[in-house]
Formats: sequence, C-alpha cells, structure tokens
Amino acid sequence: MVSKDKEHFQHPNAIVESERIGPRTRIWAFAHVLAGAKIGADCNLCDHTFVENEVVIGDRVTIKSGVQLWDGIVLEDDVFVGPNATFTNDKFPRSRHYHEQFPITRVRKGASIGANATILPGVEIGERAMVGAGAVVTRNVPPDTIVVGNPARISGYVDAPHHEPSPGSVSAGTTQAGSVVRGVSLEELPLVIDMRGNLSFGEAQRHVPFEIRRYFLVFGVPGEHIRGEHAHREQHQFLICVHGSCRCVADDGEHRAQYTLDRPNRGLYVPPMRWCVQYRYSSDAVLLVLTSGAYDPADYIRDYDEFLRLVRADARHSV
Repeated sequence: MVSKDKEHFQHPNAIVESERIGPRTRIWAFAHVLAGAKIGADCNLCDHTFVENEVVIGDRVTIKSGVQLWDGIVLEDDVFVGPNATFTNDKFPRSRHYHEQFPITRVRKGASIGANATILPGVEIGERAMVGAGAVVTRNVPPDTIVVGNPARISGYVDAPHHEPSPGSVSAGTTQAGSVVRGVSLEELPLVIDMRGNLSFGEAQRHVPFEIRRYFLVFGVPGEHIRGEHAHREQHQFLICVHGSCRCVADDGEHRAQYTLDRPNRGLYVPPMRWCVQYRYSSDAVLLVLTSGAYDPADYIRDYDEFLRLVRADARHSV
C-alpha cells in the first residue's frame, strides 16, 4: 500500500514505524523498520529485513532478504547489500549488556556487499568497493577494492583490467604498448643470463625516462596491507620489484589498470598526476622505487577525490 501522506510503498505485511522514509522507497513483506531509522529515496528493502533505530540509509540503496541493520550502521547512497549479509555492532556481546553508544560502521557510496558476508563493528567500506560473498571484513576496506576470504583481503580492483605483456611481445629496454592508463608504461629492462649469475641493469633517461634523484625500498609488507594510495604533483617514479612480487594499480582519473611486478628486469613507469597503489605483496617482496626528486610532502596528493578534482581541472584548462 501507499500511505496517503507518504510517497513510499509499504507491503501490508511490513511493519514501518519510522516517519522518515524517502519517496519511492519500497518496503516489502515481513520487513520491520523501527521508529528512529532514517531511509532515503528510491530504496528497496526486500522481505525479512530489519532496520534498528540508529540506522541511516541513503538514496537508491538495495537491501536484499535476510539482512539486519543494527544501531550504528550507515549506508550511503547507491549501496547494495546481498542476501543474508550480517552486520555486527558489538565485538564482545553479552546478554542484557547494553551500550550507550555503538561504533559507527559506514558503507560508502556505491559499495556492494555480497551474500553471506560478515561485517565487524566500526569498519569503513570505501566507495565503490566490492565485498565478496562470504567474506569476513575485520578492517577498513579501501575504495575501489575487491576483498574476499576470511579475514577479507584485497584480491583486485574494480574496473582495473590486468595489463600483462604477452610472451615475446616486449624486448629488453622497450615499452609494452597498449596501457590504457595515459603515460604509464610497463618496461622490460635488459637481462644478461650467465652461468655465474644473472644481471639486469638500467640507465637514467634511457631505460628509466628521467634523471634519478632518490630511491627507497619497501619490504616486509604483510600480504593483506596496501602501500601507495597517492599521486605526485611533479615527481616521476619507476618501480621494480627486485625480489618476490607485488601488484600495482595505476589510475589517470579516467582509466585504471593493474600491473604485475614479479621479476627484477621489469619496471613500471608512473608519471606525475597518476594515482598509484601497490598490493598483494609476497612475503619476500622487495620493491625498489626510483624517483625524480627528493622527498617533499607537498608533492603528494593523498586524497583520491582531490586527485580527481585536480585532473579534471587540468583537463578543462588544456581544452
């Protein structure tokens, strides 16, 4: 039915106590929404859902059957929650022990949570992230990541095709063409194989397309952690995993791609104003990063939304 003074749909077998339901939202059979809940417009709450008092749901949110949203849960716009996904708001629950305030669990805009996933209290799931079916989320999930498993770990990035040279397509000292991310290139460095031991090398402004002013090493990174998550305003970077392996995601604000660094004669060139993330480090990984300048905190862009604003502003000025 549709209430005379409301614009949302409510199934006759649903219990809706809240007065704060947005227009065109649909609440189906055997759902129960408590009085304090706030639900936006164009949402869809399927059968057998429950929404407690201190819950905020944005616009265009889909909540499939068998989902319970407890106090402290915030779902931003365009979130999808799959069937029987479980939210929790108390790490150490005891019967008849009540909290004055619950930790905030926030699912950011456009994120999706797969069926039967479990979300622990107080975590944040980043914008457009994808939580796989059955995953157990124990820590914050970065934007645009795909996480799976128990505990959930990053397995990939949304809308980031894997860029891998085909065998024999790249000769030493050349660039692999076809990267969808503007200016980013996967480089095959010279490799000399010898019975006494192998050797790989590179020269500045030849194999590495800039004058090298600094290097740093990243190692001992737990496999579930990520590094990078920033862009540089002016500095160029060249990344080589000299031992073990890791994956890199590069982003120009319009396109995104993944690259595997798993040998000491393969490098990834990342020019200025390209967002870069490194993840899925092997336990023995050692990542060498060559840069065109000394460390300068002001050169870093650490907020992805700010990065997008700057990229779009540059695009408008160049037209």
